Amino acid sequence: MDTSERLVESLERLGVERVFGYPGGRVIELFDELPESNIELVRPRDEREASVMAEMHGRLTGTPGVLAGQGPWIGSLGLIGQMEARLASSPMVAITDASERGNYSTIAPYQQSRGDYGGLELPKILDAVTKEHWFPRTPTETIRSLQLAFKHAVAGRPGPTAVILDGDAITEEYPDDVIPPVWDEETQTRTWKAAPSPRDVASAVEALEGANRPVIISGNGVHAAGAYDELQDAAEAYDAAVVTSYLGKSTFPETHRLAGGVIGSFGHEGANQLVSEADVLLVVGCRMNPMDTNWQAPEFIRPDEQTIIHADIDPRNAGWVYPADVGLIGDAAESLRELVASGSADNDWAEDRAKAARESFTAPECESDATPILPQRAVKEIERVVDEDTIVTADSGNNRFWLLNYLQVPAVQTYYGSGGVGGMGWATPAAVSAALATDKHVIGVAGDGGFAMTMTSVETAVEHGVAPTFVVLNDTSLGMVRQMQHGPDDISGVEFHDTDFTRVAEAFGAVGVRAETPDELADALSDAKGRDLPTVIDVRIDREQDMAETLQSSFYASVGGLHE
Repeated sequence: MDTSERLVESLERLGVERVFGYPGGRVIELFDELPESNIELVRPRDEREASVMAEMHGRLTGTPGVLAGQGPWIGSLGLIGQMEARLASSPMVAITDASERGNYSTIAPYQQSRGDYGGLELPKILDAVTKEHWFPRTPTETIRSLQLAFKHAVAGRPGPTAVILDGDAITEEYPDDVIPPVWDEETQTRTWKAAPSPRDVASAVEALEGANRPVIISGNGVHAAGAYDELQDAAEAYDAAVVTSYLGKSTFPETHRLAGGVIGSFGHEGANQLVSEADVLLVVGCRMNPMDTNWQAPEFIRPDEQTIIHADIDPRNAGWVYPADVGLIGDAAESLRELVASGSADNDWAEDRAKAARESFTAPECESDATPILPQRAVKEIERVVDEDTIVTADSGNNRFWLLNYLQVPAVQTYYGSGGVGGMGWATPAAVSAALATDKHVIGVAGDGGFAMTMTSVETAVEHGVAPTFVVLNDTSLGMVRQMQHGPDDISGVEFHDTDFTRVAEAFGAVGVRAETPDELADALSDAKGRDLPTVIDVRIDREQDMAETLQSSFYASVGGLHE
């Protein structure tokens, strides 16, 4: 058995259903074996899109998404998805190569990535992004490295790992007997969940039971742990209002009686006020980055006045930004389960206060019939077709913040956004990946700038027989940056040529629809949901609706506004 054949056999044993990638270099050895396996190859138009698809697969399923491709391109184009995976805690494994050329390696053939004089050093590039990477030099090291890559992708805080194939390590025959032995995949990749100590749980329970105004801040760690039921149980056990971070949106149904919305610089004013009024804060799986904390506006979170319980898988994160009174170190589901089993409380504050906070999900503009379509109204039309069997993927830029504020999701796992590293162009390939991984209807939302970056993913959807709806909120500009201008033409590079995305869609074999009125958008969304082909809806929105001015929180304004 060749090592490449054994590598694919390992992938099958690890339960991999599809690989996202682009053939090239030594990875061709892997691609050569895939047709004889049960693994589906998803080959988009470049490694950037493949990397986002792999990242979204990991984020959505909790099992590593597999990215495969030649070293120089996995270390450049393919870094987009890996960066998002690192900061958004998505399990992912990249299988790549050093593109080495044997005896020629020391005299610098092109694309050489082994690190020799005159070439690139792929291990150093990936070291800056991945949790761990391996550079096996023998067949047995290759298989063992792959197993460890899958183990470390999900162990502790999930993230991306990589295996860099090199010459003989992928082309030689795989030996029958090896020392040290290579164990079977199930044994080698087994992991265990960490749980908080009983003493810390008892301290947290005491604080929550004594609270008059308890609030839970739910972050992306709840997604990563799949701790949705545990979060709802904890909220109901302690009668606590629940708000989420940007990446934590859809960890809790936003229609629930205790839901308060999304916090942050461009989050809900009601949710931010809830956090400010709390006497006890339970932070679950949230790093509390500057956007989450309104850039640490002094009146937002006040450790000297509020009791802070911080639950996180990584002990470095608990109390990283704000001093924590109690740290619950472990898997989010385990921590929440322990809290529910150990105590309960009620109050007269949380339900009524959360109900008032949810008023931030609406605004008069959401019902406007104006043309061009107001982005607030566009989001409400999207909301009307979102149910518990729908997934919305959101890009970076203005579109993400309109969605965060006005899309009130009815269930968990219905919204995912580009908010780890926050790269544009994420939503479209992410939507394709979500459609491949589930039977749900998927809506990818992007601005015209972000959509154009990765619109060839529409062709991938057509090729693989999935039918996401792609909504392009089109203001023919780089809207968020354009609105940062202090005067006309103050910032160069913000205007785009008016591309006809309906014709682009048709060229890829999809359906293209242009929507210029709210009714046209409503009809287009409804029709797309029942269609067997992908649909691109080119939505002409009012470019004068200023996102930052409209959505900036009062707390964020108090520290001076934009810190981008």
